[in-house]
Amino acid sequence: MNSEPGTRDTRAPRRALALTLASGAAGAAVVLVSSGQTWAEGSAAAAGGTLAVDASGNAVSGLPSALALVGLAALVAVFAVRRAGRRVVSAVLALSGAAATATALVGAADTAALESAAAEATGLTQVAVTGVSHTAWPWVCAVGGLLLLTAGVVALAYGGRWPAMSGRYERSGPRRERGGRRGRQDGAAEGEERPEEMWKALDRGEDPT
Repeated sequence: MNSEPGTRDTRAPRRALALTLASGAAGAAVVLVSSGQTWAEGSAAAAGGTLAVDASGNAVSGLPSALALVGLAALVAVFAVRRAGRRVVSAVLALSGAAATATALVGAADTAALESAAAEATGLTQVAVTGVSHTAWPWVCAVGGLLLLTAGVVALAYGGRWPAMSGRYERSGPRRERGGRRGRQDGAAEGEERPEEMWKALDRGEDPT
């Protein structure tokens, strides 16, 4: 019974880590994909007829895609820094998600991109766009932003208990360990190598220094 709280304390950071990775990666992917889809459609008068025009999310605003890339970079950086740096990067991750969500919601009712597309298609400076309709993609983009926001909030809450990338050379440790064991077994002083041991190390292709 007494071990249950400790078990929960150990599992919580691991689950939070998995949630952050999944939520952050999925959120960035959703924002990037949905930003490339059609957000608005309409019709413009042209040469006595009508011309169908549409605008993608990137045409409405390039911010969601840019913020998704920032969030993805921050997600990777969370595991490369420690302490205060990790909190700062986690905050950037959360803010990028919040901003992507807000931008997508604003773009859900935007018509300026349609008017620009109509003007480009007809060659006129001002064209009235009628029959304007908006797709569900801006809302999908907003959901992706919320996933990024969730990843940032979880990283802020649990990031201090996660491991960070190590810059140590993993192969140097075992060699020192083997050298230490040989020194202890031979009764030699710490840090010293007998001549025959150095020759054996050279035969094995190791650097005795």
